[in-house]
Amino acid sequence: MRVRSAIGEVRGLGSARSGAHHWWLERLTSVATLLLFIWFFVSLLRLPNLNYGTVTEWLRSPLAAVPMLLLIVSTFWHLKLGLQVVIEDYVHEEGSKFFSILLLNFLTIAGAALAFFAVLKIAFGGVAS
Repeated sequence: MRVRSAIGEVRGLGSARSGAHHWWLERLTSVATLLLFIWFFVSLLRLPNLNYGTVTEWLRSPLAAVPMLLLIVSTFWHLKLGLQVVIEDYVHEEGSKFFSILLLNFLTIAGAALAFFAVLKIAFGGVAS
């Protein structure tokens, strides 16, 4: 049983076969981000206080640093996927769409790299500047 019309096949319209994958990744990263944020808030609530020394000492533990790095990856990946859909839906001129997605990719990678670096610097005992 065919769902597409004959004219749709002639024009080449229909699924590009990437929408389902993108949709699935958005759902997966949203669940991962939610679970990691719950871990993050519960971990912070369990600390005796939230001063600089206590939080940096907590983040030096691999049991805190690794989930924090995963939280950074899942948050920025989810951010990129969601904003990409907004750009694809609402930016209609192809040049602007290409530039916007390029800028989005650059900014999300830069933001994630900066956050990753900050966590690694604390985790490996560097002094924050």
